Amino acid sequence: MSNKIPSVRELNAGRKLPVAPALAGLLALMTVTGCSWFHHKSDEPAVAARASTPEVPDSAEALPADEMTATEAATRGAGASASASSGPTTVDAGVLAPNAPKSYVVKRGDTLWGIASTFLRDPWLWPEVWYINPQVANPHLIYPGDTLALAFGKDGRPIIRLEQGGAARLDPRLRSSPLDGAVPTIPYSAISAFLSRPSVLTKEQVQDSPHVVAFRDEHVIAGTGHTVYIADLKAEPNARFSVVHVGDALRDPDDNKVVGYQGIYTATALISQPGDPTKALLIDTSRETMQGDKVLSADLEVPLNFMLRAPRNDVHGRIISVVDGTQDIGQYQIVVINRGKRHGIDAGHVLAVDTAGKTVHDVYGKQPAAARWLGGVGTSFSPKVKLPDERAGTVLIFKSYDRVSYGLIVGAADVIHVQDVVHNP
Repeated sequence: MSNKIPSVRELNAGRKLPVAPALAGLLALMTVTGCSWFHHKSDEPAVAARASTPEVPDSAEALPADEMTATEAATRGAGASASASSGPTTVDAGVLAPNAPKSYVVKRGDTLWGIASTFLRDPWLWPEVWYINPQVANPHLIYPGDTLALAFGKDGRPIIRLEQGGAARLDPRLRSSPLDGAVPTIPYSAISAFLSRPSVLTKEQVQDSPHVVAFRDEHVIAGTGHTVYIADLKAEPNARFSVVHVGDALRDPDDNKVVGYQGIYTATALISQPGDPTKALLIDTSRETMQGDKVLSADLEVPLNFMLRAPRNDVHGRIISVVDGTQDIGQYQIVVINRGKRHGIDAGHVLAVDTAGKTVHDVYGKQPAAARWLGGVGTSFSPKVKLPDERAGTVLIFKSYDRVSYGLIVGAADVIHVQDVVHNP
């Protein structure tokens, strides 16, 4: 592997960055990998002087700095993380956050996004500054109690490395598996409801998923306590599945093609008797279940051990849906964008969100001849002007399909809406 830390220009040029992912189950605390670039001994960084406690943005007023997690600081400073530089960024001292600490002790409740936001203006540059020390246990993972130190290489570039491992890293008895306890990339609580109640269905899910075929006692619809029969489902007794009604189609505004469907959670199906069809009891209902409703796994496979990074190729898309159906989108809400794997989008990619500029009439500008002939300035005849898009936030992709992806709004400087633009940060 190369000993050179790649620049953002190289990243955007399409050079692949080595990643060392390690999968962990969703029932355990989620883990996150760092980048897997190893530095030669000759590039050993000079460690900066350690600060007693990490500094946090002035907006963080609720907790003292020594009690606040990096995630809490990043949440309160979300507006700053939504901003982006006007030109290509290089990995130099200019990428450091204004209040970047000399060192930071990882706390329980931290996320990689929060830690990266504490050190960097642009958190997605974390893979380019994370220094892997092959002499420590699990060098790709960050655990509570670890001390991270800011250093500078011989070329003056900032490097963040593990200076001292905490007890969770040093004592394997504190963990049920080698990956348990490492800090996740994003807060698990922010997407936990999404994991059990999918709200957007892909075309493949609508076509191929098991479905409700009939109800016991000739019911037309079913609710809590009713028995349903499910076709094409193989499951063990007492297994749980989400029942989802297929709603309106989601269309890509670029070509008007259907890329998914709104999924409306109706109930949880508790399997009582496997077979063909499978017999299940409806519990935890939120609305009536109907014949044809889809039955999906209650635990979606969403790897949270991804690393932060900008897309390698040029991405320009739009938000086409918000999971909870609200009009105004804020921090830690889940959105759907019309870009997916075929566009080079995958888990860990960070995109900027811009509020789409409106088109207005310039009633005070130069009017066409028709308006002058009518003897006045009329809005209908005024030339149209497209206002520029304005930066509104940042979205972190955590699940991607062929043409759509799920993303978590990790920074919101302004209200975000459906149809807002997403693009390379």
